Amino acid sequence: MDDLRPLPHTTRLARTSREGVELLLEHRDSYVDELWLDHDLGGEDSIMPVVTLLEEAASQGRPFRIGTVYVHSANPIGAETMVRSLSRWNYRVRRAAA
Repeated sequence: MDDLRPLPHTTRLARTSREGVELLLEHRDSYVDELWLDHDLGGEDSIMPVVTLLEEAASQGRPFRIGTVYVHSANPIGAETMVRSLSRWNYRVRRAAA
């Protein structure tokens, strides 16, 4: 999920948080090998609605099945927030160069 960058090995791409939430819900019962997340998605939009969805699923005992979440944001504070939030719920999170 990124508003500007092309992503490696992309099979599905969301450019807004709304598209990201819809895409995750569409694949709710599927295994996602890699999920790439950018914090700032243009204008007032950010990835936080997607992070909240992932957190809520985990808090209800049904986390999304994701191999690795890659955080590739150029926003260091936003990226750290995403890493901390998702790691706390036992998602495997890695920082990647933005």
